[in-house]
Amino acid sequence: MTTFVITVPGTFTSGITDSERSALERELSPQHTDVSESEGLDLLTLNEGGTFSVRLEVEAPDRYEAELDAVRIVSEALGKAGVAQADAPLGPPTVTGIDSDL
Repeated sequence: MTTFVITVPGTFTSGITDSERSALERELSPQHTDVSESEGLDLLTLNEGGTFSVRLEVEAPDRYEAELDAVRIVSEALGKAGVAQADAPLGPPTVTGIDSDL
């Protein structure tokens, strides 16, 4: 297995409250581990215009599975934080780091 750092972009179409943001960061925190912390990467970045990006680590056998897992994790975290899927559409994920023993 390889550890991938994946960036998942999205847009909050109706904004995000402080409590939703805190809940989202809490839900995503288990995915913010050694590689991303040592690189000083923010788990959640909010930009002007409601856009955001989530950077998280996933272990997967390949890039494709890592990207699928990342989108699933972010989607589930948004739902648990009380953000409807229609209020935060996600863009295509991107591999932004790889940590492998190969």
